[in-house]
Amino acid sequence: MLDINKAVNQLESQSHDLEGNLEGLPAWSRAIAKQHALSEGLGELSDTQWRVIYSLRGMYRKQGRAENARQVIKQLESDFTEEGGRKFLYQAFPQGPVSQGSRLAGIPAPPYATDKSFGSVA
Repeated sequence: MLDINKAVNQLESQSHDLEGNLEGLPAWSRAIAKQHALSEGLGELSDTQWRVIYSLRGMYRKQGRAENARQVIKQLESDFTEEGGRKFLYQAFPQGPVSQGSRLAGIPAPPYATDKSFGSVA
């Protein structure tokens, strides 16, 4: 859910979008990704998680922002078939391999990476 206070604070620092993603490749570092992973409860990132992060960065570097999350998840599934495909990706990034992975990779998430209308109203 978009937090208006977070959005206002981030307007002062234009290196992030409103969902907390770093905007573009230059502002990113492994230290920043590690810090985000810890704050999101992932702990220390595994070598395979780093491969996913670098894969996302490579896709963004080659193609720019994807048209939608479906394209990205299909490419990731293909790249990580040996590790378990979609199941592995969601175990590695419980908040979503595209949305959480993009945040950790320091790139803007593609449209439809998260569905803010999904979930409980209770």
